[in-house]
Amino acid sequence: MLKIAYSPIYQHPLPEGHRFPMLKYELIPEQLLYEDTCVEDNFFEPEPVDEKWILKTHQKAYWEDLKYLRLEPKMIRKIGFPLSAELVLRETIITQGTIDCCHFALENGISMNVAGGTHHAYSDKGEGFCLLNDVAVAANYLLENRLATKILIIDLDVHQGNGTAEIFQNNSTVFTFSMHGKENYPLHKEQSDLDIELKTYTKDEEYLNILFETLPQLISLQKPDFLFYISGIDILETDKLGKLSVSKEGCFRRDEFVFEQAIKHKLPIVVSMGGGYSPKIIDIVEAHCNTFRLAQKMFF
Repeated sequence: MLKIAYSPIYQHPLPEGHRFPMLKYELIPEQLLYEDTCVEDNFFEPEPVDEKWILKTHQKAYWEDLKYLRLEPKMIRKIGFPLSAELVLRETIITQGTIDCCHFALENGISMNVAGGTHHAYSDKGEGFCLLNDVAVAANYLLENRLATKILIIDLDVHQGNGTAEIFQNNSTVFTFSMHGKENYPLHKEQSDLDIELKTYTKDEEYLNILFETLPQLISLQKPDFLFYISGIDILETDKLGKLSVSKEGCFRRDEFVFEQAIKHKLPIVVSMGGGYSPKIIDIVEAHCNTFRLAQKMFF
């Protein structure tokens, strides 16, 4: 059975007019249940993560400033969310969700988190709507518990996974692959193990050809035994922050190809949703739901 991490705390209250589409975290599970793609048993509610796993990835001083709400106003502005105890709790639950997904993926081939993909969180700071790097924490959890020996992070969000790149810059057991918009946030890019920068307004054919050529080579060369996939849908032509021109069908084919590679090579895969900022919430929800629909169809 497809197991999906979800908690009501994922939909965090924000000031009116805030540009982050927090409503999607409520609507995605509702839609999947409504259309019978999923049933209640597909969903599980994570607990907050044990801070010892946070400290395997994030520096103690940063985590304590976060936990005790002592972050500098400048960093809070860079993160983009008003800092509160509930927001920090939310981040710890999302992070544990991605860790829990690892165990389900080892059992079932795949598991998914309705949130996560918080790839702008560095070891010592947060930014870009990201406080804790859920995928990085989960990757270190796998390595520490000897549940994986070589991990490939496939980051197809439109923004570079700068925090993930920094966290694993000296770690040969985790290969970071980010395919993102060249002219997009963050202005200063870090160096992933492989960065592919896409021109503004890149369309389906070019986008997919690059992915179809690159990902099989990476799997062949790196020989990972575990995959993380950040499936941001901010590559869509409708996205107000994305600057690419990929259609909903192109986004669907992207997810399908990543899943095909996982199945072909018998690699467990954990999916975190990443970003999506289309003006119409229906475009965001539909594109994210496609990822869940594909997982259900292809793995079960």
